[in-house]
Amino acid sequence: MTQHSENAITDAFFALHHGLPRQGPGSDATTRALLALAGELPARPRVLDLGCGPGRSALLLAAEAGAVVTAVDLHEPFLAELRAAAEARGLADSVRTVHADMGDLPYPDGSFDVIWAESSAYSIGFDTALASWRRLLAPGGTLVLTECEWTAAEPSAEARAFWDAHYPLRTARRNTRAALAAGYAVLGTVPQPESDWDEYYGPLGDRADAADPGAPGMAEALAATRAELAMRRDHGTEYGYTGYVLRPADGAWRTRPEAMSGADRAAVRAVHAAAFPTVAEADLVDALREDPGAWLEGLSYVAEAPGATGTTGATGTTGTANATGATGATEAPVGTGSPGDPGDTAGEVVAHALLTRCQVDGAPALCLAPVAVHPAHQGTGAGSAVVRAVLHAARARGEQLVLVLGHPDYYPRFGFRPASGYGIRPSFDVPDGALMALVLDGAPGTDGSAPVPRGTITYPAAFGV
Repeated sequence: MTQHSENAITDAFFALHHGLPRQGPGSDATTRALLALAGELPARPRVLDLGCGPGRSALLLAAEAGAVVTAVDLHEPFLAELRAAAEARGLADSVRTVHADMGDLPYPDGSFDVIWAESSAYSIGFDTALASWRRLLAPGGTLVLTECEWTAAEPSAEARAFWDAHYPLRTARRNTRAALAAGYAVLGTVPQPESDWDEYYGPLGDRADAADPGAPGMAEALAATRAELAMRRDHGTEYGYTGYVLRPADGAWRTRPEAMSGADRAAVRAVHAAAFPTVAEADLVDALREDPGAWLEGLSYVAEAPGATGTTGATGTTGTANATGATGATEAPVGTGSPGDPGDTAGEVVAHALLTRCQVDGAPALCLAPVAVHPAHQGTGAGSAVVRAVLHAARARGEQLVLVLGHPDYYPRFGFRPASGYGIRPSFDVPDGALMALVLDGAPGTDGSAPVPRGTITYPAAFGV
């Protein structure tokens, strides 16, 4: 194929796409869901929108998050569309367009509070995006990106052949593990619904039907576009987009699995005894250890005071965790250091989070409880760090569902939502918002796993419910 022919096909391809509202599957609802998982942002967050296209996400972030958006794309006509839309909406001062390559960005380290990439990271690859964009995040910054991945356990030969030729897909589990290995905490995931594809493919299909196949390069562009539309129509249940909300683990808190030693057991017991009015939660942990049907090695996690050596964990936002729906676990150090002076207790276990096996109508799930932080560390982020760490461990071992009975203002920061929305209920009366569920690795059925179970929770006997 000559260079002239290639240019004609490229021009025809862009002619099909100019003026469309989106250049990939998405919706304002999905953008808002991803934004919610990012948690609290600065009053005027600096956002880098990479592969912005005509800028639907950039406009929403500027309007609803009060963001100052640097919108980057390699196709200048898309940037022109975004500038016109920003001007029309009174957002010209909040959106700056930049003609640049997302794989070769000129910005210094720590320049942005949020990096946003909907339907665009494939241009350089998921792993490359994770590695190369991290330096641009300010402390506490968040990376939001969406990735197309397999949702079927055994994709068909036709779907594999199509995607292997364009962009080889992985499963949600593999992408989650890649994010963890790259040093990120997974704040949450958002599986994109079929309606997100309709918002992209509907207008694109109409444009293709109206195009002149006799225009230079248009026949080839139409053939490729129709093959893509047909693949989605015939094999759309086998793949889909998932949004990932990630934050670099900065090591302020060290998290690790509890060692099965007398010292760690004693330290965990001391944390719970200090965090709660009675020793009931400390006794609960000890009882769960003795239940082989409930205890899962590697899913009892501790956080150590700064200065300790060990595995770097995820640092999260501050807050007071609740254990088994009881009094809030407060945050403080164990040991002889002065209360309120965490530096005196470097290396001490100061927080604990436990996942044990429960059932939902006979299907396996996990129960997050108890969670405790020693009182003098309340508000330091130790609780968030240890909760994120144990949830990451559950993801890494392929668990699907985590349940928690706790404060509805605290646990949504980790991605938990009311369990009633999944058809999950307890066997006793609790406020609807207090029982929450977190589906790990994206949508029900991701990686070929069973759909999220519905029904009544059966807790380990130690809980006494």
